[in-house]
Amino acid sequence: MRVRAARLIAHGQPLEVEEVELPEPGPGEVTVDMAFAGVNPVDRYGALGRVGAGNPLPRTLGSEGAGTVAGRRVMVRGHGLGGTRDGLWSSAAVVPEAALIDVPDGVGLDVAAAMGVAGVTGWRVVTELGRVEPGDRVLALGASGGVGSVVVSVAKALGATVWGQTGSPAKAEWVRARGAQRVVVADASTLAEQARELRPTVVFDPLGGGFFGAAVELVEAHGRIVTFGTSAGATGEVPLQALYRKGLTVRGYAGLLETDDVLAGHIRDALTAASDGRLEIVIDRAVPLGSVNDAFDLIERRALQGKVVLDLGGSAG
Repeated sequence: MRVRAARLIAHGQPLEVEEVELPEPGPGEVTVDMAFAGVNPVDRYGALGRVGAGNPLPRTLGSEGAGTVAGRRVMVRGHGLGGTRDGLWSSAAVVPEAALIDVPDGVGLDVAAAMGVAGVTGWRVVTELGRVEPGDRVLALGASGGVGSVVVSVAKALGATVWGQTGSPAKAEWVRARGAQRVVVADASTLAEQARELRPTVVFDPLGGGFFGAAVELVEAHGRIVTFGTSAGATGEVPLQALYRKGLTVRGYAGLLETDDVLAGHIRDALTAASDGRLEIVIDRAVPLGSVNDAFDLIERRALQGKVVLDLGGSAG
């Protein structure tokens, strides 16, 4: 069986979409007719060789996606897909059966395809690490991004007051539509001034850089800061006196340390939340497989509101 796939031939070079021979499933494996696949910053880092530099080449990328197996709607993730073995950016893929997670009614396959990274991260940082409750005052940094927008929706569903931050005035109304009562348009240097009125009890930070230090200055005494990304910078200055004098709790999301089985359980919870309306993933656009390199460009330029997925041509049920 020949399929079209997005192949990494050499690190730092554009992916090549070509026909490849799909192997027959081995013991414990199945063939999935792929409909959509998520595209994440970590996929781009893999293509550049910043992560998984020793993984085999050439290979098909893609660590999360969704499709069908004999009519069964499934989400697929983990188990080395896209890293130590061929991944999911293909019209069909051979995967371990243990990598399948059923998609509940009411969740589109495009949304399910983005659940293994953005969806489960947004769900867990709010419910597990941030422990958001009614009465909390939440500031979601990077609220127009794929995970930040999920954070807004989940925190709002839990009854918290939610403000969202974005660096672009053009994205403010979109963030408000996700459930933010107010949108703060600010960079790291103006964040504390712009969001001081909220007096946040919890700050969610996927940005890093100068934003983390600003969050320390801004959050209320005994507040919580949850960090899960560094898109604005991997290092920054931290006001240590404010950190300890306020008695703050800082928690980092370490989903990459989880086993596939543990993470699958959390993904099922997130899919259930998406099904009943407690979690929202917005798909900014579905890019054809042949334009996979354009998806990387959109991520690099931060030209998205929500998530980008690859349309792999399968069932869109």
